[in-house]
Amino acid sequence: MNMETVITILLPFLGTVVGAGCVFFLKGKMNLNVQRALSGFAAGVMVAASIWSLIIPAMDQSEHMGKLAFLPAFIGVWLGFLFLMGLDRVIPHLHINSDCPEGKPCNLGKSTMMVFAVALHNLPEGMAVGVVVAGWLTGNESISFAAALALSLGIALQNLPEGAIISMPLKSGGMKQGKAFGYGVISGVIEPIGAIVTILLANLVVPILPYLLAFSAGAMLYVVVEELVPEMSEGEHSHLGTIFFAVGFTLMMVLDVALG
Repeated sequence: MNMETVITILLPFLGTVVGAGCVFFLKGKMNLNVQRALSGFAAGVMVAASIWSLIIPAMDQSEHMGKLAFLPAFIGVWLGFLFLMGLDRVIPHLHINSDCPEGKPCNLGKSTMMVFAVALHNLPEGMAVGVVVAGWLTGNESISFAAALALSLGIALQNLPEGAIISMPLKSGGMKQGKAFGYGVISGVIEPIGAIVTILLANLVVPILPYLLAFSAGAMLYVVVEELVPEMSEGEHSHLGTIFFAVGFTLMMVLDVALG
């Protein structure tokens, strides 16, 4: 595995680590408006990444199907949605600012279930990076290293607020800084693991690459609609989350075009 591949895989995880490190520099409870802005930004990046880095390349690689070129993307997006919906019902987790656990009943602590919730966010992102890198490594003409790097960098940027969103509430709830930071870091470990596993399965991935690109997009879009949009709209009406959604969306769009 060359250095370019290692950097592309680890960038999103590094974003989570840096975001979680906010517990050492910020005091008090995270302001609701800040949380709205961070959730909106993350949602915007994920939607743009799903479209430009995953769905459009999936359709481009299916041009030989003529008028049915949309079919692999259509199927992949639905499979991604249904896969995350299934995990959402099975894996016990707890969302930020919620006291009602989701998934199968269990005896896990609140902090652990909050980490599981963010890890559930991060799984499709790791898979997305892994699929794109696998396509690049196997010589797919429509996927360049720059395109893989743009996706990885975009996800790293949106992981900055996600790392803070998991670690800051734990700290404000009485947990020590180091432990809250550790929980934030652990929530992001699933990303490089998911990417590496996908890359190791590259020979299986490449023949169905359009479907897997769209699958990752569908899983990411599920997270946006199910979790990030409600979080950015929580509380009294505010345009802050919407504005930062636009910031994240356009930033990811610029990165994809400029680097890809």
